[in-house]
Amino acid sequence: MRNLIYVINLTIDGCCDHTKVGSPDEDLFDYHIDLVRNADAFVYGRKTYELMVPYWPNIAKNPSGEDKTDIEFAQAFVSVKKIIVFSKTLDKAEGENTEIVNTNLKDTILKLKQEQGKSIMTGGIDIPSQLIHLGLVDEYRIVIFPVFAGAGRRLLEDINLQEKSQLKLVEAKTFKSGSVALRYLRQ
Repeated sequence: MRNLIYVINLTIDGCCDHTKVGSPDEDLFDYHIDLVRNADAFVYGRKTYELMVPYWPNIAKNPSGEDKTDIEFAQAFVSVKKIIVFSKTLDKAEGENTEIVNTNLKDTILKLKQEQGKSIMTGGIDIPSQLIHLGLVDEYRIVIFPVFAGAGRRLLEDINLQEKSQLKLVEAKTFKSGSVALRYLRQ
């Protein structure tokens, strides 16, 4: 069975708003590039999808003037075989590898996990919060940035978990910037 990995960047005070977290340094970009290269499917909600697409595919198509790490990330991003977007408002998606789904989240993810392939990655807040609530996330890759945002969206804001979820820390890595990448597995 394939693993579903939740990847998120947070500030020290728990904000996950991408505009408040800050920009990753080169080492941290390399970390995220490796994560993407080890996945062959992304699961997003509409908001996260629209942040990622067409931004990264456009950089992959036209890399002139872009930073080396941006180009590498863009190339890794576009090489992913499948992007599934859960949305009730999105009518069409860009790219042949993108599928819009507005049916049962749990059944769709369980079916995807049964397929052959690499890991499945998810990011953002709304869909991952639902996936956590359903107990479908196998691994958490959380990067803590050395920033206090003071305000902004938090994880699981509108979700009440039925029971406490115990995680096991299996890796921690500190970057030159002071950011810390934590890897947890669901127990």
